[in-house]
Amino acid sequence: MIITLERFLSNSFATHGVLIKDDMPFAVTLERPWLLNKVNTSCIPAGEYICKRIVSPKFGRTYEITGVEDRSHILFHSGNWVDDSSGCIIVAKEFGELSKGIFISDSKRGMTELLTIVKGLDVFSLKIIDIWRLKNV
Repeated sequence: MIITLERFLSNSFATHGVLIKDDMPFAVTLERPWLLNKVNTSCIPAGEYICKRIVSPKFGRTYEITGVEDRSHILFHSGNWVDDSSGCIIVAKEFGELSKGIFISDSKRGMTELLTIVKGLDVFSLKIIDIWRLKNV
């Protein structure tokens, strides 16, 4: 199975994207901004990765994104703000905006949908595409 993460915006505060399976978007994502793949402070580079099922002590049943150069312990997990992540991919159902900045909401439902789509799989492929970079070429 292949899931695609299309990142459509990255700025100095965060990176925003959409998870897609079979041409159908099913969740939104929030990540740290692109800071040259710096551990715990940057989103990971665009590319293709293998995601492996794990049980995280903090986040429970989830998937770890493996094969990221110079990085480890990168997870899909719930959260609402970019500060809820140390370089992982936060999954939710929708974007929102408050005076404090952009956030994502209904994260539990977004994670449940991801886990339902990959149910029974020990691994799946993740393809990350930076659409925002393509627009600026």
